[in-house]
Amino acid sequence: MKKCLFIAICVLALVSCKEEPKAPVVDMVQVEANDSLQKIIDQRDAEINEMIATLNEIQEGFRLINEAERRATLAKEGEGADRVTQIKSDIKFIQDKMASNKKLIEQLRLQLNESSFKGEELKKTIDGLVSQLESKDKQLADLQEALNAKDMRITEMDAAINTLNNDVADLKNESSQKSQTISEQDRQLNLAYYVYGTKSELKEQNIMDKGEVLKKDFNKNYFTKIDIRHQKEIKLYSKYARLMTPHPASSYKLVADASKQYTLQITHPEVFWSTSKYLVILVK
Repeated sequence: MKKCLFIAICVLALVSCKEEPKAPVVDMVQVEANDSLQKIIDQRDAEINEMIATLNEIQEGFRLINEAERRATLAKEGEGADRVTQIKSDIKFIQDKMASNKKLIEQLRLQLNESSFKGEELKKTIDGLVSQLESKDKQLADLQEALNAKDMRITEMDAAINTLNNDVADLKNESSQKSQTISEQDRQLNLAYYVYGTKSELKEQNIMDKGEVLKKDFNKNYFTKIDIRHQKEIKLYSKYARLMTPHPASSYKLVADASKQYTLQITHPEVFWSTSKYLVILVK
């Protein structure tokens, strides 16, 4: 739901080391762009939540199928007509629930196709689930026919139920993997990178050149990776700090402690990181 949102980095003029940071100027065009980006982020989150809700419903169906299988296993150990009736009832329940899960998986595929969250591996996983469910319909029909036959044998029923157990376990495993894929893609969407350093340090890593940043083939390994949902403060350990990458002024604060050393406080993460997932801070 694999990605990061990047907007081209603006050119910043290099100022004298003794020059005090100037108050940021509000760019109304940028504000409008931020609003549009926020809507895109909100839409993406809603789409992911909707797909996860469908996944949960499918997994609940698998749980009910397992319960019906256990009832059928207990019933086959009994005797008389009641045993066959109970098994038939449970097999019918499994048929209905597998059909329901098939509809839910098709619904999940439709949600993925209509959403802005794309993933080819996820599509392949859903197609595989549909194929297995269609195969399961035939196996369940064969099992029902065997139960209705006069020469039904317990060993044949055991084999069919065991096969069903294995296939349901495979489906649950694939659903779990698909859920993990969505979770990993969501984590990637919330990754950002920051670095702070002196002018010489940033130049050494090709991060800064002639007062501009991120223009050359810079050393990405020099950056620190963070999850923007959780990390909202960055200690800079410096009495001077200047953001060299463009981030809306309304989305952060530079706060000095008792030693007059700055800490960057990100007050609105979605807005702050909407312009760039890379943050460069010049310190002394």
